[in-house]
Amino acid sequence: MAIQSPIQKIGVFTSGGDAPGMNAAIRAVVRAAEYYKITPFGIYRGYEGLMDGDFVELNARSVSNIISRGGTILKSARSQRFRTAEGRKQAFDHVKKAGIDALVAIGGDGTFTGASVFLEEHNVPTIGIPGTIDNDLSGTDFTIGYDTACNTVIHAIDAIRDTASSHNRMFFIEVMGRDSGFIAMRSGLAAGVEFILVPEREMTIEGLVQKLECSKKKSSGLVIVAEGLQMGGAVEIATKVKERFSHYDTKVTVLGHIQRGGSPSCLDREIASRMGVAAVEGLLQGKQNVMVGVVNGAIVYNTFEEVVNNPQPINFDILRINEILSV
Repeated sequence: MAIQSPIQKIGVFTSGGDAPGMNAAIRAVVRAAEYYKITPFGIYRGYEGLMDGDFVELNARSVSNIISRGGTILKSARSQRFRTAEGRKQAFDHVKKAGIDALVAIGGDGTFTGASVFLEEHNVPTIGIPGTIDNDLSGTDFTIGYDTACNTVIHAIDAIRDTASSHNRMFFIEVMGRDSGFIAMRSGLAAGVEFILVPEREMTIEGLVQKLECSKKKSSGLVIVAEGLQMGGAVEIATKVKERFSHYDTKVTVLGHIQRGGSPSCLDREIASRMGVAAVEGLLQGKQNVMVGVVNGAIVYNTFEEVVNNPQPINFDILRINEILSV
């Protein structure tokens, strides 16, 4: 690889919600930096740490044995201070003092929006790595953490099915995805649920019950609900179904933050490792203000503007296939 950049020090941080595989990405960035004779620095607590100068020099040994760990060793946070020009100036002063030439930001659309503004104001080259369980970023087939979250959900659904069928119960299982139905759709299809509710395709309670009544399973089954629906969460939906159709013994399980934790899957470890190396190599090639992605198995780079302003389109064919298979 031809090096076109005088970069000597790279800072890496995680921002926003944590996601399984972030540690694998940190490890890859640090080890790739060392491979190319660059000094890597870890920045604690995302943009908060950037503004506080909470930096630590890392090396290949300091990231040993973290590839299998969930969460992020660098901690994460959402920052209101960084939304201000004063906060960003404070962050730049610390970056300049530490001699950091470029940044690798691991997070979601909010992380990349902040990085784009920071680069525009202070000209600190930055490349992003998509770390979010929601999989709602364009420019990559999978975001880091999404596959692990889906696996966590289907393991939970498999266990819930045992009690649902034993007691003729209708379970409403709420998963993360306030603005995105990716987790609900993929895990719902893989777990064989009766119906999937996502924010991208709203429906009425009556429409839901009509769909459920068409199923051969009249008094037991599983409905997966993405949080953030206009018709309400799993608790509210289950209550409304019970009010209209008393023969359903409705129960609710809200999986919550269990979906963010756990050891990352093989896929998440793989793409995190590839993206981490690609982020460092991209910076050395002079790339900036872009996010690394994996599309059809190949590494790609897309601008933060493209990624943030064009959310990943959902594949509604999954809903069609699930309806066919839930007869």
